[in-house]
Amino acid sequence: MGIKTTTHLNFRGTARQALDFYRSVFGGHVFVSTYGDVGMPKDLPGADKVVFGQVANEDGFRLMAYDIPGRDDADITATAGTTSRENGVTFTDRAFFQSVRGETLDEIRKYWDALSNGADIVEQLAESAWSPGFGMLTDRFGVTWVLDVEAP
Repeated sequence: MGIKTTTHLNFRGTARQALDFYRSVFGGHVFVSTYGDVGMPKDLPGADKVVFGQVANEDGFRLMAYDIPGRDDADITATAGTTSRENGVTFTDRAFFQSVRGETLDEIRKYWDALSNGADIVEQLAESAWSPGFGMLTDRFGVTWVLDVEAP
């Protein structure tokens, strides 16, 4: 017996775009069901929005997402909060960060380069006191990612 946890992200009308972006970064497949697919009359506003979405790859990456009903303003600042680093300390009003840890710097750099497209860089990916590679960014959808290399 075992359990798995999966981050479930809540978006304001951009879940489909976010899932497609994360698939382009991590590979795998996207699965999407809309509100219209599960019973909402398809002619109502919002019926085309994501009620259940997931991207998953063969390496174990999995992320779920949906569009908050009635919240189609795509203003990421309304839910994203802020994160900054000063003097080696992280300041944030976010409830969580999404973490990706790899075995090598080359592996993490590949994800960093893809996620950083359109992102706000919180801390550049570089060697740190605890890792051969550590970086933070807030992507174009308002998700703050921590990427690092597992220390030997």
